[in-house]
Amino acid sequence: MTTTQLRDQQSGSTSRGTGTGTGTGTGTENGTNGAAASAGTSAKRGFSKIGPILPARLRPVNRPTMWIEIALIGIGYYCYRVTQNAASTGGEAPYHRGRDILGLEHALHLDIEQWLNHTIAKIDWLIVGMNYYYATLHFIVTIAVFIWVYVKFPDRYRAVRTVMFAMNGVALIGFYLYAVAPPRLLDPTRFIDTFCVHHTWGEQTCSGVAGLSGSVTNTFAAMPSLHIGWAVWCALAIAHLAERKWVKVLGILYPVATFTVIIATANHYVLDVVGGLVTLGAGFLVQRVLQGRPVYGAAPEDLPPTP
Repeated sequence: MTTTQLRDQQSGSTSRGTGTGTGTGTGTENGTNGAAASAGTSAKRGFSKIGPILPARLRPVNRPTMWIEIALIGIGYYCYRVTQNAASTGGEAPYHRGRDILGLEHALHLDIEQWLNHTIAKIDWLIVGMNYYYATLHFIVTIAVFIWVYVKFPDRYRAVRTVMFAMNGVALIGFYLYAVAPPRLLDPTRFIDTFCVHHTWGEQTCSGVAGLSGSVTNTFAAMPSLHIGWAVWCALAIAHLAERKWVKVLGILYPVATFTVIIATANHYVLDVVGGLVTLGAGFLVQRVLQGRPVYGAAPEDLPPTP
């Protein structure tokens, strides 16, 4: 065998070894990446497969008739009155629970209620404005967002509305089982009842909610805070669906302002806010389980357009 033939054989062996090694390495790498991608896809599919438990005929995507919505609101208000009557027979328990919440907040260094209440109460025009904010925007903004989504986004309305109704249902269970007095009713030497002091809307009895008579509102519905739950629900709808950036910004700032107002007026505890956010999260979960679709995404094309 000549020297040239020996070199050719050695070169071929080296090339075959390199080719085998490269092929094996590339195959292994592709297999690893493929497995990772497959796992990620499986996880994504797993989340997207949460729900629905309702059959397709009960998950229409068109705009529901108005009388159905009014009927649902009426049912919700009736359930609210049931929890109100249950809370009114709670005796001293709602007050004890309020003090317990303050004690827990003190241990967690979250008890800013008294400081913010007394700080803002010194500025008459600001605290009076907050009183009216608390008494009005909670309903006005929420109704406006309901109507806006109902008119402009009919295919998303049912999902958005389901989150709200589910959140309220969970909150009503909380009101029924765990009635809590707001800070303003616990200790007049510690908290300033800003509605009573400034006679907001003629408030004199100092026992209602949002300046309204206690006969039509649940005085002990502090935990969880639906003021925050509704505000964040509005903010999320606006942030996802509004086209103008300044509208999105206003929507996002709305729950921030609401948080300041409900604490400054001594109507809620900081932990009420946490409870409100947890309740809203439960509303999203219920919607997903029932309908199996993203709240703000376009409705699936395979769902029926009519009830």
